[in-house]
Amino acid sequence: MKGLKDKVAIITGSATSIGASVATAFIDIGAKVVIADIAEDAGAKLADQLGENAAFIRTDVRNDDDLKAAVNLAISTWGQIDFIVNTACTYLDNAMDSTREEFLEALNVNAAGGFMLVQFARPHLKATKGAVVNFGSISAKVAQPGRCLYPMTKGAIHQLTRNEALLLAEDGIRVNTVSPGWTWCAIMDEVSGGDRKKTDSVAAPFHMKGRVGDPKEIAEAVLFLCSDHASFITGTDLPVDGGYTALGPEQQTDALGNLAN
Repeated sequence: MKGLKDKVAIITGSATSIGASVATAFIDIGAKVVIADIAEDAGAKLADQLGENAAFIRTDVRNDDDLKAAVNLAISTWGQIDFIVNTACTYLDNAMDSTREEFLEALNVNAAGGFMLVQFARPHLKATKGAVVNFGSISAKVAQPGRCLYPMTKGAIHQLTRNEALLLAEDGIRVNTVSPGWTWCAIMDEVSGGDRKKTDSVAAPFHMKGRVGDPKEIAEAVLFLCSDHASFITGTDLPVDGGYTALGPEQQTDALGNLAN
Protein backbone atom coordinates (compact mmCIF):
# COMPACT_ATOMS: atom_id res chain seq x y z
CA MET A 1 0.00 0.00 0.00
CA LYS A 2 1.20 3.48 -0.84
CA GLY A 3 2.86 5.58 1.82
CA LEU A 4 3.87 2.94 4.37
CA LYS A 5 7.44 1.98 3.47
CA ASP A 6 10.00 3.25 6.01
CA LYS A 7 7.26 4.71 8.22
CA VAL A 8 7.27 4.08 11.98
CA ALA A 9 4.34 2.65 13.95
CA ILE A 10 3.85 2.15 17.67
CA ILE A 11 1.42 -0.73 18.19
CA THR A 12 0.11 -1.46 21.66
CA GLY A 13 -0.95 -4.99 22.54
CA SER A 14 1.06 -6.32 19.62
CA ALA A 15 3.02 -9.17 21.20
CA THR A 16 0.37 -11.77 20.36
CA SER A 17 -2.83 -12.46 18.47
CA ILE A 18 -4.36 -9.74 16.25
CA GLY A 19 -1.85 -7.14 17.39
CA ALA A 20 1.04 -9.37 16.36
CA SER A 21 -0.54 -9.78 12.93
CA VAL A 22 -0.74 -6.00 12.62
CA ALA A 23 2.94 -5.65 13.56
CA THR A 24 3.91 -8.36 11.09
CA ALA A 25 1.90 -6.72 8.30
CA PHE A 26 3.69 -3.41 8.84
CA ILE A 27 7.08 -5.14 8.73
CA ASP A 28 6.16 -7.08 5.60
CA ILE A 29 5.32 -3.85 3.78
CA GLY A 30 8.62 -2.22 4.73
CA ALA A 31 7.66 -0.19 7.81
CA LYS A 32 9.24 -0.15 11.26
CA VAL A 33 7.38 -1.03 14.44
CA VAL A 34 7.58 -0.62 18.17
CA ILE A 35 5.89 -3.59 19.81
CA ALA A 36 4.49 -2.07 23.00
CA ASP A 37 3.03 -4.78 25.18
CA ILE A 38 2.93 -6.01 28.76
CA ALA A 39 3.81 -9.56 27.65
CA GLU A 40 7.60 -9.47 27.82
CA ASP A 41 8.53 -12.94 26.59
CA ALA A 42 6.11 -12.93 23.66
CA GLY A 43 7.00 -9.36 22.72
CA ALA A 44 10.73 -9.96 22.75
CA LYS A 45 10.30 -13.16 20.76
CA LEU A 46 8.19 -11.47 18.10
CA ALA A 47 10.62 -8.57 17.76
CA ASP A 48 13.44 -11.05 17.26
CA GLN A 49 11.45 -12.89 14.60
CA LEU A 50 10.58 -9.69 12.74
CA GLY A 51 14.17 -8.49 12.61
CA GLU A 52 15.97 -5.19 12.78
CA ASN A 53 12.95 -3.09 11.87
CA ALA A 54 11.10 -4.18 15.01
CA ALA A 55 11.77 -3.21 18.60
CA PHE A 56 10.01 -4.39 21.75
CA ILE A 57 9.43 -2.41 24.91
CA ARG A 58 7.45 -3.61 27.89
CA THR A 59 4.46 -1.31 28.06
CA ASP A 60 1.62 -1.25 30.54
CA VAL A 61 -0.89 1.12 28.94
CA ARG A 62 -2.11 2.07 32.42
CA ASN A 63 1.29 3.62 33.11
CA ASP A 64 2.11 6.99 31.54
CA ASP A 65 5.84 6.52 32.04
CA ASP A 66 5.67 3.29 30.02
CA LEU A 67 3.78 5.04 27.23
CA LYS A 68 6.29 7.89 27.16
CA ALA A 69 9.11 5.34 27.02
CA ALA A 70 7.54 3.73 23.94
CA VAL A 71 7.40 7.13 22.26
CA ASN A 72 11.00 7.84 23.22
CA LEU A 73 12.14 4.46 21.88
CA ALA A 74 10.58 5.14 18.48
CA ILE A 75 12.21 8.56 18.28
CA SER A 76 15.63 7.49 19.54
CA THR A 77 15.70 4.47 17.22
CA TRP A 78 14.13 5.81 14.02
CA GLY A 79 13.68 9.54 14.56
CA GLN A 80 9.96 9.75 13.83
CA ILE A 81 6.48 8.43 14.57
CA ASP A 82 3.98 8.10 11.75
CA PHE A 83 1.30 5.84 13.18
CA ILE A 84 -0.23 4.87 16.50
CA VAL A 85 -2.28 1.67 16.51
CA ASN A 86 -4.09 0.96 19.77
CA THR A 87 -4.90 -2.74 19.95
CA ALA A 88 -4.23 -3.32 23.66
CA CYS A 89 -7.34 -4.28 25.59
CA THR A 90 -8.72 -6.24 28.50
CA TYR A 91 -11.72 -8.54 28.29
CA LEU A 92 -12.40 -8.06 32.00
CA ASP A 93 -16.19 -8.18 32.15
CA ASN A 94 -18.57 -9.65 34.69
CA ALA A 95 -21.63 -8.07 33.09
CA MET A 96 -24.03 -6.63 35.66
CA ASP A 97 -21.99 -8.14 38.48
CA SER A 98 -18.92 -6.05 37.58
CA THR A 99 -17.50 -4.00 40.43
CA ARG A 100 -16.62 -0.33 40.29
CA GLU A 101 -12.96 -1.31 40.29
CA GLU A 102 -13.49 -3.59 37.29
CA PHE A 103 -15.47 -0.86 35.51
CA LEU A 104 -12.65 1.64 35.94
CA GLU A 105 -9.97 -0.92 35.07
CA ALA A 106 -11.71 -1.72 31.78
CA LEU A 107 -11.90 1.97 30.91
CA ASN A 108 -8.29 2.55 31.93
CA VAL A 109 -6.89 -0.21 29.72
CA ASN A 110 -9.26 -0.06 26.76
CA ALA A 111 -9.81 3.68 26.38
CA ALA A 112 -7.54 5.82 28.54
CA GLY A 113 -4.30 4.03 27.61
CA GLY A 114 -4.68 4.68 23.91
CA PHE A 115 -5.79 8.26 24.52
CA MET A 116 -2.72 9.05 26.58
CA LEU A 117 -0.35 7.44 24.05
CA VAL A 118 -1.77 9.62 21.29
CA GLN A 119 -1.36 12.64 23.54
CA PHE A 120 2.31 11.86 24.17
CA ALA A 121 2.98 11.10 20.51
CA ARG A 122 1.06 14.11 19.18
CA PRO A 123 4.04 16.40 18.43
CA HIS A 124 5.72 13.64 16.44
CA LEU A 125 2.51 12.68 14.61
CA LYS A 126 2.04 16.36 13.75
CA ALA A 127 5.52 16.50 12.26
CA THR A 128 4.80 13.55 9.97
CA LYS A 129 1.10 14.27 9.35
CA GLY A 130 0.51 10.80 10.71
CA ALA A 131 -2.49 8.66 11.52
CA VAL A 132 -4.05 6.87 14.47
CA VAL A 133 -6.05 3.66 14.32
CA ASN A 134 -8.01 2.75 17.43
CA PHE A 135 -9.57 -0.66 17.83
CA GLY A 136 -13.32 -0.49 18.18
CA SER A 137 -15.51 -3.55 17.94
CA ILE A 138 -18.81 -4.91 16.74
CA SER A 139 -19.53 -5.15 20.48
CA ALA A 140 -19.80 -1.35 20.60
CA LYS A 141 -22.80 -1.34 18.28
CA VAL A 142 -25.16 -3.98 19.61
CA ALA A 143 -26.23 -5.47 22.92
CA GLN A 144 -24.59 -8.81 23.66
CA PRO A 145 -25.52 -11.32 26.37
CA GLY A 146 -23.13 -11.80 29.25
CA ARG A 147 -21.24 -8.57 28.61
CA CYS A 148 -21.31 -4.99 29.79
CA LEU A 149 -17.84 -3.51 30.37
CA TYR A 150 -16.16 -4.55 27.14
CA PRO A 151 -18.92 -3.16 24.87
CA MET A 152 -19.08 -0.01 27.00
CA THR A 153 -15.37 0.67 26.60
CA LYS A 154 -15.46 -0.04 22.88
CA GLY A 155 -18.35 2.39 22.53
CA ALA A 156 -16.24 4.96 24.35
CA ILE A 157 -13.43 4.36 21.87
CA HIS A 158 -15.71 5.11 18.94
CA GLN A 159 -16.73 8.46 20.41
CA LEU A 160 -13.17 9.21 21.50
CA THR A 161 -12.03 8.59 17.93
CA ARG A 162 -14.53 11.06 16.52
CA ASN A 163 -13.40 13.74 18.95
CA GLU A 164 -9.71 13.01 18.44
CA ALA A 165 -10.20 13.25 14.69
CA LEU A 166 -11.75 16.69 15.09
CA LEU A 167 -9.25 18.01 17.61
CA LEU A 168 -6.19 16.68 15.76
CA ALA A 169 -7.31 17.70 12.28
CA GLU A 170 -5.52 21.02 12.73
CA ASP A 171 -2.30 19.05 13.10
CA GLY A 172 -2.92 17.06 9.93
CA ILE A 173 -3.43 13.86 11.94
CA ARG A 174 -6.13 11.42 10.87
CA VAL A 175 -7.89 9.22 13.44
CA ASN A 176 -10.14 6.25 12.67
CA THR A 177 -11.32 3.01 14.19
CA VAL A 178 -11.33 -0.50 12.83
CA SER A 179 -14.06 -2.79 14.18
CA PRO A 180 -13.40 -6.51 13.88
CA GLY A 181 -16.12 -9.09 13.93
CA TRP A 182 -15.40 -12.45 15.48
CA THR A 183 -11.75 -13.04 14.63
CA TRP A 184 -9.68 -16.18 15.20
CA CYS A 185 -7.44 -15.25 18.10
CA ALA A 186 -6.02 -16.61 21.34
CA ILE A 187 -9.31 -16.36 23.23
CA MET A 188 -11.29 -18.23 20.58
CA ASP A 189 -8.54 -20.79 20.33
CA GLU A 190 -8.72 -21.31 24.07
CA VAL A 191 -12.52 -21.39 24.37
CA SER A 192 -12.97 -23.74 21.41
CA GLY A 193 -10.09 -26.01 22.32
CA GLY A 194 -8.31 -25.04 19.12
CA ASP A 195 -11.27 -26.04 16.94
CA ARG A 196 -11.41 -23.48 14.12
CA LYS A 197 -14.04 -25.47 12.23
CA LYS A 198 -16.39 -25.42 15.21
CA THR A 199 -15.73 -21.70 15.72
CA ASP A 200 -16.62 -20.96 12.10
CA SER A 201 -19.78 -23.02 12.46
CA VAL A 202 -20.92 -21.13 15.56
CA ALA A 203 -20.15 -17.78 13.93
CA ALA A 204 -21.77 -18.59 10.58
CA PRO A 205 -25.39 -17.52 11.31
CA PHE A 206 -24.41 -13.96 12.28
CA HIS A 207 -21.60 -13.32 9.80
CA MET A 208 -22.58 -13.05 6.14
CA LYS A 209 -19.25 -14.59 5.22
CA GLY A 210 -20.17 -17.68 7.21
CA ARG A 211 -16.98 -17.76 9.28
CA VAL A 212 -14.79 -15.81 11.68
CA GLY A 213 -12.17 -13.45 10.35
CA ASP A 214 -8.45 -14.10 10.10
CA PRO A 215 -6.09 -11.77 11.98
CA LYS A 216 -4.38 -10.89 8.70
CA GLU A 217 -7.67 -9.53 7.36
CA ILE A 218 -7.87 -7.12 10.28
CA ALA A 219 -4.22 -6.14 9.83
CA GLU A 220 -4.75 -5.28 6.18
CA ALA A 221 -7.59 -2.94 7.12
CA VAL A 222 -5.29 -1.18 9.57
CA LEU A 223 -2.66 -0.78 6.87
CA PHE A 224 -5.26 0.73 4.55
CA LEU A 225 -6.35 3.30 7.15
CA CYS A 226 -2.72 4.31 7.69
CA SER A 227 -1.89 4.43 3.99
CA ASP A 228 -2.09 7.30 1.52
CA HIS A 229 -5.11 5.55 0.01
CA ALA A 230 -7.09 6.69 3.08
CA SER A 231 -5.83 10.29 2.99
CA PHE A 232 -9.37 11.75 3.07
CA ILE A 233 -10.75 9.36 5.67
CA THR A 234 -10.88 10.51 9.29
CA GLY A 235 -13.26 10.30 12.21
CA THR A 236 -14.92 7.16 10.92
CA ASP A 237 -15.11 3.43 11.51
CA LEU A 238 -14.15 0.60 9.19
CA PRO A 239 -16.05 -2.57 10.10
CA VAL A 240 -14.09 -5.70 9.23
CA ASP A 241 -16.78 -8.02 10.41
CA GLY A 242 -17.89 -10.30 7.60
CA GLY A 243 -21.25 -8.53 7.48
CA TYR A 244 -22.01 -8.92 11.20
CA THR A 245 -23.29 -5.38 11.82
CA ALA A 246 -25.25 -5.28 8.56
CA LEU A 247 -27.47 -8.17 9.65
CA GLY A 248 -30.67 -7.46 11.55
CA PRO A 249 -32.21 -9.66 14.24
CA GLU A 250 -33.53 -12.04 11.59
CA GLN A 251 -29.90 -12.77 10.70
CA GLN A 252 -29.88 -14.91 7.56
CA THR A 253 -33.30 -16.46 8.06
CA ASP A 254 -36.14 -15.66 5.66
CA ALA A 255 -38.52 -14.74 8.45
CA LEU A 256 -41.27 -13.56 6.12
CA GLY A 257 -40.91 -16.75 4.13
CA ASN A 258 -41.29 -18.75 7.32
CA LEU A 259 -44.41 -16.77 8.10
CA ALA A 260 -45.86 -17.64 4.70
CA ASN A 261 -45.19 -21.29 5.37
